[in-house]
Amino acid sequence: MATDTTASSYWLNWRVLCCALILLAPLLLAAILIWRYEGKRREGREHPGTLFQEEAWSTCYKRVHPRWLLAFRVFSFAAMLTLLISNVVRDGAGIFYFYTQWTFTLVTVYFGYASLLSIYGCCIHNKEAGGNAESYTSIHDPEQGTYRPPITGDEAGTTPKSPIEHSEAPVREAAGFWVYVFQVHFQVSSSWDLSTMPSQSFRMTCKSFMLWQTCAGAVVLTDIVFWGIIYPFTNGYKLSFLDVCMHSLNAVFLLGDTCLNSLRFPLFRISYFVLWSCIYVAYQWIIHAFKNLWWPYQFLSLSSPYAPLWYLGVTVMHIPCFAVFALVIKMKSSLLRRHNS
Repeated sequence: MATDTTASSYWLNWRVLCCALILLAPLLLAAILIWRYEGKRREGREHPGTLFQEEAWSTCYKRVHPRWLLAFRVFSFAAMLTLLISNVVRDGAGIFYFYTQWTFTLVTVYFGYASLLSIYGCCIHNKEAGGNAESYTSIHDPEQGTYRPPITGDEAGTTPKSPIEHSEAPVREAAGFWVYVFQVHFQVSSSWDLSTMPSQSFRMTCKSFMLWQTCAGAVVLTDIVFWGIIYPFTNGYKLSFLDVCMHSLNAVFLLGDTCLNSLRFPLFRISYFVLWSCIYVAYQWIIHAFKNLWWPYQFLSLSSPYAPLWYLGVTVMHIPCFAVFALVIKMKSSLLRRHNS
């Protein structure tokens, strides 16, 4: 007989305490990292996550026009939205009980968000003077990007600049808040200058960065758990075409976007990936505390004496899952450097 998850004895025991500590430790570390690095942006200080607004829509290779990235993002958004709607029509809103659907929805939002930014970016690109458009080069450091330190007032008055330098190194505007959200969503500029605050439209770009980096780790985690644990060890599980698409296309589209975009990948933003997973676990715990339900993933069950080991294992899995995309970024950067040299 299944254990009653609403009983006080289910929650008041050593297993739940251990699992709670396993969750709180990375949650606390994530909060510290966010405060340490994102706080520098608010204080106007340069840090590894600093970015420029055009990085949300420009491509990593100068010969690839931003419209190709726009086309890819629009296609990915349309395909994923279609799959998501089809899944809801087939199985109902109950699909959002699963982490997979949370992540798939997050990736869909990312591509919709990214499409809007690419549309805006292409409009800006087309308005630039002919022949003076900024080159789209590879990032020199997957964590730092192609950052060019700002010149202070004293340096500006004493440092000579050639006409070529003026034309090839235009002033790059710092990205706004929404741009950073965009970067973190995926994973999930110059130093922040209040005198050159970006427009409200480009505050969207910040959020897109956050979305990108959050999606990157979550997609790898969900696909590994499904194809490596759930599907092989679940008796009688019948795969449908929709199931295959839901557990593969999200990674394919995100990898494609990674290969095309010029976003940097600050490692400290694994914090948002950790927060995303912790929010889901907290959501499950709250539901099960008030209603006796089956667990969407057996390893989340707190009745087993091995529950702390399962929680610890899944927590540790976040590191290699996030590292997969970090390695992809590093490989892309290395290949582009070789090509440009």
